[in-house]
Amino acid sequence: MLLSILYIIGITAEAMTGALSAGRRQMDWFGVMLVASATAIGGGTVRDILLGHYPLGWVKNPEFLMITCIAGIFTTIAAKWIIKFKGVFIRLDALGLVVFSIIGTNVALDMGLHPLICMVSALVTGVFGGLLRDLICRQTPLVLHQELYASVALVASGMYLILLELGISNVIATVSTIIVGYLMRMAAVRFKWRLPSFHLEAEGSIH
Repeated sequence: MLLSILYIIGITAEAMTGALSAGRRQMDWFGVMLVASATAIGGGTVRDILLGHYPLGWVKNPEFLMITCIAGIFTTIAAKWIIKFKGVFIRLDALGLVVFSIIGTNVALDMGLHPLICMVSALVTGVFGGLLRDLICRQTPLVLHQELYASVALVASGMYLILLELGISNVIATVSTIIVGYLMRMAAVRFKWRLPSFHLEAEGSIH
């Protein structure tokens, strides 16, 4: 129940951020709904396709697709007001990232997959929505060069799996992971924590 509520909050917030990106590219309403939905539920869709987990989440629960489309259109109407609450969206995005990661982990667990695949499932669920948004909007994927993001999904999934392995109840494991993952992501934003970058200067052609 807790994850379901947080999931709805998460996809709504992600859909609104996707709609804002579409607005910066001056897309029409269809484009806005497409980018909003891709941002919010794209990660789960890619995960389900890769793992062969059918029906897809939004096919089984079409209300999720409706929520993302409505959130996208609402954003076009209230964009100026929404932009003022950038800090709130950063916090909701951090919360959504961890929640998506836990859900992705659970999907793979329920399929009886290896813990490593469970972590990959968490990564795909948490990150690929943002990747799809940036690719559609023709911009450099933010999750690959800004503060710790994909790493948070992996850490959250790993922590969740370890707690379950130790016999901790699912509720306590979920709440603990959400708290730690959220604080880790917010600390990364606050202190600009990043993984080492790879800089390659072009020095002529390679033969």
